[in-house]
Amino acid sequence: MPSSLIEQIATAHAVGLAEGQPALAGDFIRIRPKHIMTHDNTSAVMKKFQSIGASGLHNPGQPVFAIDHDIQNHSPENLGKYAKIESFAREQGVDFYPAGTGISHQVMVEYGYVTPGSMVVGSDSHSNLYGAIAALGTPVVRTDAAAIWATGETWWQVPQVARVTLTGALRPGVVGKDVIIALCGAFNNDEVLNMAVEFQGEGVDCLTMDQRMSVANMTTEWGALAGVFPFDETLRQWLHARAEWLGSRNTPRYTPEDVERWYQQRPEAESGCHYAVELELDLSTVIPHVSGPDHVKVMHALPEIEREHVKVNKAYLLSCVNARLEDLAEAASVVDGKQVADGVDFYVAAASGNVQAEAESRGYWDTLGRAGAHFLPPGCGTCIGLGAGTLEPGEVGISATNRNFKGRMGSRDAKAYLASPAVVAASAVAGYICAPEAYEDTTLGTTVSVHGPRPAQGGTTRILEGFPTRVEGRLLWLPVDNLNTDGIYSGKMTYRDDVTEAEMAAAAMENYDPAFADLSESGDIIVAGLNFGTGSSREQAATCLKIRGISCVIAESYSQTYVRNAINNGFLCLTSPELVAHLRDAHAGNSGLTIEAGHAVIDFEASAITLDGTAYPFSPLGEVPQEIIVAGGAENVVRARLS
Repeated sequence: MPSSLIEQIATAHAVGLAEGQPALAGDFIRIRPKHIMTHDNTSAVMKKFQSIGASGLHNPGQPVFAIDHDIQNHSPENLGKYAKIESFAREQGVDFYPAGTGISHQVMVEYGYVTPGSMVVGSDSHSNLYGAIAALGTPVVRTDAAAIWATGETWWQVPQVARVTLTGALRPGVVGKDVIIALCGAFNNDEVLNMAVEFQGEGVDCLTMDQRMSVANMTTEWGALAGVFPFDETLRQWLHARAEWLGSRNTPRYTPEDVERWYQQRPEAESGCHYAVELELDLSTVIPHVSGPDHVKVMHALPEIEREHVKVNKAYLLSCVNARLEDLAEAASVVDGKQVADGVDFYVAAASGNVQAEAESRGYWDTLGRAGAHFLPPGCGTCIGLGAGTLEPGEVGISATNRNFKGRMGSRDAKAYLASPAVVAASAVAGYICAPEAYEDTTLGTTVSVHGPRPAQGGTTRILEGFPTRVEGRLLWLPVDNLNTDGIYSGKMTYRDDVTEAEMAAAAMENYDPAFADLSESGDIIVAGLNFGTGSSREQAATCLKIRGISCVIAESYSQTYVRNAINNGFLCLTSPELVAHLRDAHAGNSGLTIEAGHAVIDFEASAITLDGTAYPFSPLGEVPQEIIVAGGAENVVRARLS
């Protein structure tokens, strides 16, 4: 069966596949990524690593530590944490980049760790950025990071794949940030949720590498697990420039000869491969857009929001999505000879120390400073509500960052909008949200074709010793989409260290349905709708159900972070859109939050759930998740391998 680009890269990094067997969308596989990046959270991964009994790294060249999040915090506690990470890196022989080097994702591409056709993971949700370099970049959770340190491997479910065809060319003044804001706003009904996106089409040719990094980075906010661009001539020339730069610094992670070999052997999507959804965007119809407030997928065209004359108090040009040289140059050209408006604070931080040095040498830094910009060190900072310049209650911010969720950049009583560097700079000067030049209203040129998940290959699933061939129990139907982790396990419980298992079990689902504790019994099977487990990455949202005795969760789709946390903790999640569709119809008139829906039998060999005499298929459960479930969790698998 023809493979997509994503599937080919996944196959190349899979461990234990039979010769000639591809890794296809929906498959659970074991992977060995080229690199695993951690940042300030390295200390948390160190604790996981030590708790599983590991003493040395499987491959010291695989991890990369880059400090970037809380670098403005000079407290003894934070500096002590950084010192421990650096000491651990020195002891283990890991490449370490201290605070001030740059944002971790920029460090990974700048210093040559990300290469075309590679799989590079990071313990950070914006690892999608690596897709700009034709790599499969995707986030993993901390348990996965510790497992990779210890064994070189972790598990992964190959996502469904979406194709986004870009046609036409960008107008002058329109940049990559405008493209991804347009995509998030135009396709805001979860079209690519938990999928990997492949960008194709002649429109890709007009996007610079900096712009591709902006687009790939924010596929995270669009709901995708990865966003990958092709290996074309633009990337080829960029890699040659990077190879020369790395060589001049005596760190030749790749050479011009490597670049040419990669280009000649580059993987490409095969003709006839399956895409779950195909989207198209005409770049010539894109004008600057603004997202927000409080939501990335709420979009306003510049002419529309300019008419509202939205006053701003703070403007931000920083973060891993928009703080590279092109971004700083664009902002400098907008503010050149002007002054930031009274009552507005304009904060600027480069993506890395190298980017800042280049901006200084070209005069961009001086231009921004003369206009009244406040400079911050190269790191995450205000983007995640840390350090100087956070939003105060009642304030409005316009930001070139990637997230504007309520409370992320400061007070929950503030409002944050997202825009391109040029719009941010123009708004800082004007004092209200505007663009540096006028644009007429336009209608985005888009199309959508939905094909559905890749069809299962069929056949009988091999069941490992110790894993049940079947499970049966009462179905509890939760008629809700996007049931978030706060509904499953409340935030007020999450950070209590004294919670007993009995209290965890009693708290399961209480925010969703206060009657759940009385209705549910050990052995029950939960069924819910789309995107189950969205929200925070708290592991307790999975473990509380396991402790309560719930056999498993079945849903139409999941937050992949939830699935990772569940399986890593030995709790089973199954996907069956057909069963969910049946329950939606069968109980359409029932207004209950938790509905008893009959007795079901789950046959793992046949990958089918039987309810009332009808069998509903689910995505086959391969040997990788079975192994983890039998062991009682991913950490136990790693312990067994180490012993």
